[in-house]
Amino acid sequence: MKNPLIQIEKWWSLAIGASPLNLKSAVCLSTIDETGFPNSRFVDLKDVDLEGVIFCSSYDSKKGGEIKNNPRVGITAWWDHVGYQIRIVGNAVKVSEGEAIRYWEARSRSAQVATLSFNQSQILDNFEFLEEKFLMTESEYKTNHIPKPVNWGAYKIVPNSIEFLQFKENRIHHRELYQIENGKWSSCLLQP
Repeated sequence: MKNPLIQIEKWWSLAIGASPLNLKSAVCLSTIDETGFPNSRFVDLKDVDLEGVIFCSSYDSKKGGEIKNNPRVGITAWWDHVGYQIRIVGNAVKVSEGEAIRYWEARSRSAQVATLSFNQSQILDNFEFLEEKFLMTESEYKTNHIPKPVNWGAYKIVPNSIEFLQFKENRIHHRELYQIENGKWSSCLLQP
């Protein structure tokens, strides 16, 4: 059975190439909070390889804490403009420090400054503080390389299951579910 992550990479490339959106790689990540409820937000899908899909985050953020407590997560991508939906369920694991540095260095300078300036998910007393902190950090690193913070990195979602949905005009949508067991993928079709 072929690796369904190859198909994800193909669909993702097609979707971001044709996307009318500013945030072309946004996907919905769902974690489980400390009370057992799902918690969803959009993250930027950074990469797809033969082992999983990758996104970046502060390890100290709410999502980072939830992943630390329960690495079981889900991702949903809905690419209406190309007629595709993908659902992934799996375990989030931190990538190597070397990989995290590579993703950090690929970020825009303003994204790096923002990451150093803010404590993601923490309570904020006033918005002006954010602007001041950003400008101070930007000034501090004006001509210098911005190092990756120790609490920032990337997660790879290693899937247990992947579902592909191709939307059809006649509503006879094509759904295919892939599941992995003992290192081998199996698939079946699902009714829409």
